[in-house]
Amino acid sequence: MLGVDTHPPLVVRDAVMLAFAVLVAVSAMTGHWVVALVVAAAVVAPFRSGMLVLLAVLVATGGFVRASDARDGLAPDRLGAYTGWVRMVDDPQPYEASTRVILDVEGERFEMWSRGRAQQLRVRTWRGGQWVAVSGERVALDEQRGDRVAWQHVVGEFRLDWASDVDEGGPVDRASNRVRRAIERAASSLPADDGALFRGLVVGDDRDQPREMITRFRSSGLSHLTAVSGQNVAFVLAASGPLLSRLRRWPRLVATIGLIAWFVALTRFEPSIVRAGAMGILSATAYATGRERAPLRILSVAVIALVFIDPLIVRSIGLWLSVGATAGVSTVGPWLAQRFTRLGFLALPLGITLGAQVGVALPVVLVFGRLPLVSVPANLLAVPVAGAVMLYGLPAGLVAGWIPGTAPILMFPARLGTRWVDTVAVLGERLEPPGPWPWVGWALIAIVSAAVVAVGARRGKNQTLHGDTSPDR
Repeated sequence: MLGVDTHPPLVVRDAVMLAFAVLVAVSAMTGHWVVALVVAAAVVAPFRSGMLVLLAVLVATGGFVRASDARDGLAPDRLGAYTGWVRMVDDPQPYEASTRVILDVEGERFEMWSRGRAQQLRVRTWRGGQWVAVSGERVALDEQRGDRVAWQHVVGEFRLDWASDVDEGGPVDRASNRVRRAIERAASSLPADDGALFRGLVVGDDRDQPREMITRFRSSGLSHLTAVSGQNVAFVLAASGPLLSRLRRWPRLVATIGLIAWFVALTRFEPSIVRAGAMGILSATAYATGRERAPLRILSVAVIALVFIDPLIVRSIGLWLSVGATAGVSTVGPWLAQRFTRLGFLALPLGITLGAQVGVALPVVLVFGRLPLVSVPANLLAVPVAGAVMLYGLPAGLVAGWIPGTAPILMFPARLGTRWVDTVAVLGERLEPPGPWPWVGWALIAIVSAAVVAVGARRGKNQTLHGDTSPDR
């Protein structure tokens, strides 16, 4: 009929897209067609639509087929001796007695462990995107190790005999490495731990972060700050906003997509950044075309697209922490904030923080076995300052890296910010209660939050009954 909106409600559309995202992810994770079809039936059953059932079956089948093809691709095509050029996929990852790198050898990825001191000193100077002349042997991985590194598309191990020349790689790789080297030079003006944390906050370079730092950030629920996260994309776009806003609609969209793609490449295609980049591109496209930008729907579409493009990404814990936090922040967070209004200025940050914790609770507990109780106050204290370091750190670090004389002045605010964030992590680790007490604390938080929500709902009902519809109340 004319004048009647036949589109389903926005909530239903969000629910449908979320259901399909879950379906695609489960299909790719399990890799079994029976499980995929059962999940397909379960996620569309509430909608009672034959068309959705058909689409769900097709999506489940597609996810299963893509995942099967990706797993088959983990079997190396060629093993044995190799002499020639290899491409560095990522920066070297140093450990206490060894250094790990991922090499692209004739289109296949192999991990290499460097254990001699002299060899490690040389290997650690390599950078992602560079080409290195090497000689060595390609060997297969055992099944357990293969499963652990499958999300990185690693198919075997490369045992190095010797390495010689290094080529800087293509234009994008050279540009990314110049930026990262400038940030490294700027960070070198800070104390060692602060410099390592600064590089992690700004460009995701967590190579030199000591084990103690990683442990205390994880114990205080701040591990998402030790390396680059989806927040960085938002801050890069925010910092570029004054320039982007001067462009017309379509040039602005092209520039935005280019900026996001550049930052994703700069941060070495970390799964959390790839997810944030995909959402940023979808959001920018929706804005340019005049479509609604519903966060949960954009997140669902991004997950569906990423899993179809790279089914092995579902094995990355970083992706699921990023997806969970985003889902919690965009749904549970605002909902709680609206019901915490009696807390004044704390309502929004507390609601968003609790929403993020709800979103990451399942993957955190499954992987790390605990959900730190201090994560709520720690995030409230650390995240705003970490965000300021992210926003300020990239331009300031570039200038300080390219003009070393400016480093003491330009990097002083970054030093204060990183020191604050690390101090919050130190205190969080010390104050985190032992044993079962964190679970008791979370139970109390849930009870208090439910009580606040119930009181708010009762007040709203009473105001409606008495005819008070003022938006200020």
